[in-house]
Amino acid sequence: MREVLAQAAFQLFLERGFERTTVDDIVARAGVGRRSFFRYFPSKEDAVFPDHERCLAEMTEFLAAVNDSDPVGAVCDAARIVLRMYADNPEFSVQRYRLTREVPGLRTYELSVVRRYEQTLAGHLRGRFGEGGDGELRAEVIAASVVAAHNNGLRLWLRSGGEGDPEEAVDHALDLVRAVWARPVGEVVPVSARPEREAAEAVGAAASTPVSVDGEVVVMVARKGTPMWRVVQQIEAAVGES
Repeated sequence: MREVLAQAAFQLFLERGFERTTVDDIVARAGVGRRSFFRYFPSKEDAVFPDHERCLAEMTEFLAAVNDSDPVGAVCDAARIVLRMYADNPEFSVQRYRLTREVPGLRTYELSVVRRYEQTLAGHLRGRFGEGGDGELRAEVIAASVVAAHNNGLRLWLRSGGEGDPEEAVDHALDLVRAVWARPVGEVVPVSARPEREAAEAVGAAASTPVSVDGEVVVMVARKGTPMWRVVQQIEAAVGES
């Protein structure tokens, strides 16, 4: 019944537009009563995303059972559960993406769904890194990075109309996240790869010196209170501007 209602709702949204479709229209198309609709969906918006509750439950179950030796890899694998949900029905996923882009209320709803995924990932990581201080910060930042990487690859595929392999772009994006974050807590990393505050503490008196990375990117770390003219001067010197 849930699937029947979702299909009826989505057909009407495509035919008439989201705003012009009522719950009464949906139940009439599905051949059921209003009570049946609200038994499965609290609102019209929920009918656009009928599969996210199941996917969220699957993600939670996966994380509860996963081996915790590689927490960053675990949350990356958990994000792929969402990708498979989209990839299982490419036509519906592409149509929903286009509809969501057209309706501001659906975009807002989608953001709330994404936030729930992010909180689930962060909750798992907090169990590994700790509930307070840098452990909690690390968990939140990694979870946000995983969601951003996953969504970047997924949307590339959706914007293409569902052409090609969606896993390729998502795997590439998630590999970048793992390359940055999949290190044991406390492992020493190069200054240029640390957060700005940590790097400033590490380089001490030389903190105003620019560092060139692979000849393409200039990383500038300065003490708090350094005059802006001095920062600009050092950057110009590094990139060869007069």
